[in-house]
Amino acid sequence: MRYIVTLNGKQFEVDVERGKATAVYTGPAPEPAAQPAPAAPAAPAPAAPAPAASAGNEKPIQSPMPGTILEVRCVPGQAVKSGDILFILEAMKMENEICAPMDGTITAVPAAKGAVVDTGTLLATLA
Repeated sequence: MRYIVTLNGKQFEVDVERGKATAVYTGPAPEPAAQPAPAAPAAPAPAAPAPAASAGNEKPIQSPMPGTILEVRCVPGQAVKSGDILFILEAMKMENEICAPMDGTITAVPAAKGAVVDTGTLLATLA
């Protein structure tokens, strides 16, 4: 089986076979899109485009491997910091922490406790 694992912002491609495992560094994880700088010092003007900008900058948080969601530790509207634990995912009898990749606000949590997920399944959206 081949998995892509992100650890501390670096992606590793992991091949697992019976009796052995190999890992290959595949490069840095994708960075979120850069936000445009505010155009004017007036506070009300940048406040209006903020919802449109956050909708375009939402980052999906996906399952890095198949497994079962044991805990959901986030809710929509919750502010999170980079590294905060959002989910506990059980895979191959191990509990894996799924953490926030950046500071932001959780906008959606389609994953539920007890759900069986595949690699790449959307767990939450962060803006």
